[in-house]
Amino acid sequence: MKEITIIIAGPRGNMGMEAVKLTEQTEHFKLLAVVDTKNEGKRLSELDGMPNLDIPIYTDIEKCFTEQQPDVLIDLTSPESGRVHLEAAIDHGVRPVIGTTGFSQEDIERLRAKAEDKEIGAIIAPNFAIGAILMMKFAQTAARYMPDVEILEMHHDKKLDAPSGTAHKTAQLIAEVREAKKQGHPQETEDLPGARGAELDGMRIHSIRLPGLVAHQEVLFGGPGQTLTIRHDSINRASFMPGVRLSVEAVLTLNTLVYGLEHIIE
Repeated sequence: MKEITIIIAGPRGNMGMEAVKLTEQTEHFKLLAVVDTKNEGKRLSELDGMPNLDIPIYTDIEKCFTEQQPDVLIDLTSPESGRVHLEAAIDHGVRPVIGTTGFSQEDIERLRAKAEDKEIGAIIAPNFAIGAILMMKFAQTAARYMPDVEILEMHHDKKLDAPSGTAHKTAQLIAEVREAKKQGHPQETEDLPGARGAELDGMRIHSIRLPGLVAHQEVLFGGPGQTLTIRHDSINRASFMPGVRLSVEAVLTLNTLVYGLEHIIE
């Protein structure tokens, strides 16, 4: 298989460290450099806990893209940085694989137009776990027949956004096949505001944040005399790497921006 050259943004984060390992373990991946918020001019091998890789660290992504010519950018940072890095990558003809949430529909449409203008692929993935993508696809299928549904997502207590990008994406996929309707008793009230969770087209989304969790989601369906639960659990962050690898390989074949791995999983 043809060698794919890669830049990783956010190498010191939990996900970024796993991505660095992925490039080491994948024969046709070659890591050229990393983009960090500090350590400009150092080598990755100089950082504690990092593999002994003699590659440069940049704090300026524009400088990185000017001095390096990667095929793909893997960004596992924050919504703010991810948005900046995605645009910089497209401007430099680099295909971005972005693993952060927080992109509005307007952001996605604008960035898709930009990618199509450059005729290069880009991927934004709220979740890289293949099992989570299958959970979303199965939930969308189930919603055609069981439209009463609530989503419960559970993450570690360091997660900043709520609901998770996966929960929001799941609700959006379900909304495509489910007619909007109010659930629960027509006259129900919340004695404590927020007790029934967030609402999208009448669906309820609940977010839990606790130490000890990684990333977990249940989609609960109810119907006359029956319930159906579809659940996915990421036990550790290695669970996301097969999806990162799939995205890196798939983005080379695209000439538009794709939001969500369900569009590249058959």
